[in-house]
Amino acid sequence: MAHKPVHDIEPGDFTMLGATPTEGGVNFALFSAHAERVELCLFDVEGRNETRISLPEYTNEIWHGHIPGLKPGVLYGYRVHGPYEPENGHRFNPNKLLLDPYAREIVGEVNWGQTTFAYDLESEEKDLSFNDADSAPNMPKCRVVDPTDFSERDARPGTPWSRTIFYEAHVKGMTKLHPAIPEDLRGTFEGLAEQEIVQYVKSLGVSSIELLPVHYFPDDPHLLDKGLRNYWGYNTIGFFALASRYYGPRGLAGFRDMVRAFHDAGIEVILDVVYNHTAEGNELGPILSFKGIDNFSYYRTLAGEPRYYINDTGTGNTVNTSHPRVLQMITDSLRYWAEVMNVDGFRFDLGTILGREPGGFDQRGGFFDAVGQDPVLSRLKLIGEPWDIGPGGYQVGGFPPGWSEWNDKYRDTMRDYWKDEDGMARDFAARILGSGDIYDFRGRRPWASVNFVTAHDGFTLNDLVSYNDKHNEVNGEDNQDGHDHNRSFNYGAEGPTDDAGINLVRERQKRNFLATLFFSHGVPMLLAGDEFGRSQMGNNNGYCQDSEVSWFHWQDLPNSANELREFTARLIALRQSQPLLRRESWRSSIAITWLNPTGGEQTDEHWDDEGSTTLGLRLSCDEPGDEEDWNELLFLFNPHDGQVIFNLPPVGTGWVLELTTADPSVAAADLSQAEDYPLEPRSLVLLRPK
Repeated sequence: MAHKPVHDIEPGDFTMLGATPTEGGVNFALFSAHAERVELCLFDVEGRNETRISLPEYTNEIWHGHIPGLKPGVLYGYRVHGPYEPENGHRFNPNKLLLDPYAREIVGEVNWGQTTFAYDLESEEKDLSFNDADSAPNMPKCRVVDPTDFSERDARPGTPWSRTIFYEAHVKGMTKLHPAIPEDLRGTFEGLAEQEIVQYVKSLGVSSIELLPVHYFPDDPHLLDKGLRNYWGYNTIGFFALASRYYGPRGLAGFRDMVRAFHDAGIEVILDVVYNHTAEGNELGPILSFKGIDNFSYYRTLAGEPRYYINDTGTGNTVNTSHPRVLQMITDSLRYWAEVMNVDGFRFDLGTILGREPGGFDQRGGFFDAVGQDPVLSRLKLIGEPWDIGPGGYQVGGFPPGWSEWNDKYRDTMRDYWKDEDGMARDFAARILGSGDIYDFRGRRPWASVNFVTAHDGFTLNDLVSYNDKHNEVNGEDNQDGHDHNRSFNYGAEGPTDDAGINLVRERQKRNFLATLFFSHGVPMLLAGDEFGRSQMGNNNGYCQDSEVSWFHWQDLPNSANELREFTARLIALRQSQPLLRRESWRSSIAITWLNPTGGEQTDEHWDDEGSTTLGLRLSCDEPGDEEDWNELLFLFNPHDGQVIFNLPPVGTGWVLELTTADPSVAAADLSQAEDYPLEPRSLVLLRPK
């Protein structure tokens, strides 16, 4: 390690946060309101020999300097000097190499141990003690990147919300076992960009692929100790840097290639982002970046006890979006991914956190206001996960106009309805029509509700109808992790079975869930793999399963998998072709009539009958449309395990059976002479006028 002085460092520009290449060198700028000195640490190509240079200027709480002659590609980090006073919220320790919050690329992995903690792990004083071991040999390094290398823009698909269908996927999960992808590209962005994957996604008819976190994240030491890894990635430490574990031969450029490949196919790319917490944990967690740069500014700490963190995320810390520089970092990060990498939108993990101010969640909080007025961000697709574990954290329906939200009420209602729970009729009716009771306020549209039955967190669709209980033993936590109340049902056997009758019911229930999802108003989200019955063998918490538990198995699939995939594509094609299935506005002139099996309209008496959950839904529209557009349709829903005779209401020259989940091979069957329809057990039927 060298501490040689560098005499030609210049003042630089404090407005250019991060490491920014210029015509004559590289500008470095780092925010820290409480630091006393900041050292820039430059490393050789192997990340070893270190040269320390004190940043010469301090302007508006930003430390900055410009080094002439420096080129993109150099490795660097920071050492930040200041008080080590945990009881006052300050955890400065210049013995620890810190990652730049604005780093565009992070090279290497964290080698966990004593050096990556600011305190002595063996001390009885815990984090009040001080550790002076150098962490640089065990830390990844930042790399200077020239963003103009990725400035070539391609046209975004610009899919309207009313035609949007999300497909929630994992970069490695989709590609690791795909036989048509070259082995060196499996599990990478470049593998995801292969035409076999892109065309597969396109063939389903979905509009947008939503990727689980791709920002840089470390593997948790407690997982590594058990031979496991962080698979989902909800533990970010670099909001501008990609997770290099997904790099192919082209590295960072491979991500941009992937976005372009999907755009060329007319498919949007949505990133699942985690700005609510970081990988630094609570007061006993490691020191990797923010904690050592300016702990008191970057994190929310307990009032009167700033040694401790507010833990509204359940992960140990909470990012302080009330601080203007922290808020700037988040919005700068979002604009980087939107403008440089050209992604189409974001899904915000634990999104309630971002709307928190010192007094609690606020629709007019700084983050929402900043994004809502931003000329770039406000035009993107913005999806919130509207909950956290803090006080008042459940905010379904509480986000401001311009946002969509994951609607877990939809998930729970649909699971209970098709499980034939009593008393579900009213909720089922509200959810399938877009949850207007939740979202029809302040000019919000039906697309404010992102409808889903399954997501990465929980059972897959196959497992939802195959297991009564979770089976997470391989996670190494004695099956104590994961949700216990899954609203699932196995129909007679736990897990895979050779019983033909049970499998018949399970396949029908999968079709019921999928048909309900794609025929509901709002925005559907399909968990990748559900279209062919992917199983995690009952594991409902695959966060640590970077293994065949989570990876897609593309080969040797049963006929039922191909049939389900074809059925899913058929549902999506119907939705996209018929405006009545994707209402754009609460004010559209669609007549809605709920019917009971006698053919009459539902009355309060019917709605209040808890066992009366066989329903008909008639939608009609007088507005002229395309010649192929239906101006009327009729759904019949039967969640019971017995047949129900449904008296069909009269219509023109009669009804045509367009689809039934009881027999996916049936299409366009003439029912013009029928007055009664035998609605099969556990089935959904779609009828249209002849």
